[in-house]
Amino acid sequence: MKIRFLAAAYIIASLAFIQLSAQNSAPAAAKPAAEKNADRPLTTFPYTPSLDVPSMDKSADPCGDFYQYTCGGWIKNNPIPSDQAAWSVYGKLAQDNQRFLWGVLEDLAKKTSGRNASQQKIGDYFAACMNEPEIEKLGAAPLKPLLAEIAAVKTKKELAELLAHQHLLGNEGLLFGFGSNQDYENSSEIIAFAVAGGIGLPDRDYYTKDDAKSQEIRAKYKVHVAKMLQLLGDSPDVAKNEADTIMEIETALAKASLTRVEQRDPHNLFHKMDRKNLQALAPGFEWDTYLKTIGLPAADVFNVTEPKFYQELNKQLADNSLDDLRAYLRWHVASANAPFLAKNFVEENFDFNRRTLRGVKEIQPRWKRCVGLVDRQLGEALGKEFVSRTFTEKTKQDTLKMTKLVEKAMEDDINQLTWMGPETKKQALEKLHSVVNKIGYPDKWRDYSTVEIKSNDFLGDVHRAASFETKRQLAKIGKPLDRGEWGMTPPTVNAYYDGQMNDINFPAGVLQPPLYDPKLDDAPNYGNTGGTIGHELTHGFDDEGRQFDAKGNLRDWWTKEDGEQFEKRAQCVVDQYATYTIVDDIKINSKLTEGEDVADLGGLVLAYMAWKANTMSQHLENRDGFTPDQRFFIGYAQWACENNRPENQRANAITDPHSPGKYRVNGLVINMPEFQKAFGCKAGQPMVRENRCRVW
Repeated sequence: MKIRFLAAAYIIASLAFIQLSAQNSAPAAAKPAAEKNADRPLTTFPYTPSLDVPSMDKSADPCGDFYQYTCGGWIKNNPIPSDQAAWSVYGKLAQDNQRFLWGVLEDLAKKTSGRNASQQKIGDYFAACMNEPEIEKLGAAPLKPLLAEIAAVKTKKELAELLAHQHLLGNEGLLFGFGSNQDYENSSEIIAFAVAGGIGLPDRDYYTKDDAKSQEIRAKYKVHVAKMLQLLGDSPDVAKNEADTIMEIETALAKASLTRVEQRDPHNLFHKMDRKNLQALAPGFEWDTYLKTIGLPAADVFNVTEPKFYQELNKQLADNSLDDLRAYLRWHVASANAPFLAKNFVEENFDFNRRTLRGVKEIQPRWKRCVGLVDRQLGEALGKEFVSRTFTEKTKQDTLKMTKLVEKAMEDDINQLTWMGPETKKQALEKLHSVVNKIGYPDKWRDYSTVEIKSNDFLGDVHRAASFETKRQLAKIGKPLDRGEWGMTPPTVNAYYDGQMNDINFPAGVLQPPLYDPKLDDAPNYGNTGGTIGHELTHGFDDEGRQFDAKGNLRDWWTKEDGEQFEKRAQCVVDQYATYTIVDDIKINSKLTEGEDVADLGGLVLAYMAWKANTMSQHLENRDGFTPDQRFFIGYAQWACENNRPENQRANAITDPHSPGKYRVNGLVINMPEFQKAFGCKAGQPMVRENRCRVW
């Protein structure tokens, strides 16, 4: 489920671009064939069917380890590329989409005429991003205006204006976050949101866990902070002392922040207040100045997602000297902008954030990061080019039909539930029938006409595009809700459910082979794409999504008895996944993954029901040596084929609400008697569970 926080694009862009750099000076090792083939743009997509027999390991017993049976060949033949933390079917398709867009952008970057306004912007942005010699020549110079603004602050009262300027540039990580979102009580209204922030490590648990690995990462982080400050000109001794202070500030902010599991309950994130009460939370911060500077002088309705965080923020502003706060600000500005500067900044950023935290061996090639950044900052302009070349109306209509059949399966399922009473069923069906299906691309494309893009000003382009998005989001406050808006760009290989919009969104990028294959029969397509549709639909009724009603308002529409019955069934899933090991001795944090695990199971059940209903009158034949039911389950499983670095698995254990691919397959089929029947599995075999879990 995607509870939307409509904040700035800058920090997202920074994280996406974190691997960008010039070629390393040391000679690179020989690359596997798959990596060599990725070094050129695609003009046509390579075809892999949604049921790929060579990706299987037929020597494995499907009743012993179905994931190995369906994905063993893929795992063996698809080692992790050196520039990736993990590699998967989704990741490979995402790279194919990027390689295709690389060719589109390269062509638009070379043209000086014949481009429309949107094509000019994405072409010139790509050209500026790819102009490595110019970026290298500038070195740290583009940072000087930002650093000078920090140096000019003479009193703590002036921090409010400074932070507003930084947040308008999209630097969302600076002390706290500020943006807009739908009011949890009234989803038709957009209000201001003040959220937690201020840390440089990926999650608050990195600061609070006391195991040896966490202590090691914190020590390396302080070294990284000091090195970055030295790149700004600080002496080693000064930088080390500043890094110690920065770690103290960030640790205090982290400890005052909610855990990711606590954030799964939307009630923990809803604290609506007026300006007077916001000021009372952090009286040492000049909120009037901040709001006036950011363009909201009259704002008086705020959701402060984590009030305790703002109380701690106030304490940190009071307890630390202005010099210490300036050091903190310089570090975060440098860190946020490092991916867009010369390679000494980029490589230091990569070394910690990707090599240390994720185990990535090499920085991604520049073209890949430039394509990714265009997609994130001018995504609908780029998406329009992608859709016009790759996505047919037939695919849109066929997948829309599949979506409606999965929704009908859920309607039938709700009507047949024995554990849910009629009052709750009525509300559940109202919510289901209110879901809006968004397939492929927006009905109305975003207008980027006010964004100034220059082919010779890369960091300026990044800032101007981020500022456009920040102001666009803030301008929504107090305006009518646009329910047609998308939160993902069309080339994205992903999908989502939005609890407050009550819609499911499937970009064109995820509706490509091998995830959706118009050349194949319904069985693998319903297993794969149908399972994903069911997954997103189930998010509206998982532990988090079920707390929002048909209109997207945070409201308890369950009877007490039905709510308890849901929690009992969901706890079965939580208990099951808590037994699975991610890496070393680290188990799945199944309270964090609960929503995704419930959605996975519900999605597969609903997809199977929809497929059976759609093919009820058809004579289905065996293909490739598999029965139709076997093809359904193999088609589902093969989307999840993946390889993962241990460092990335450890990071995901803290931050990722999804379980590893192996358990997103095996953890489901053990709960489905239809799977047991399809493969002739016997009681007592690993893929057969005696006390099955079933929520939806």
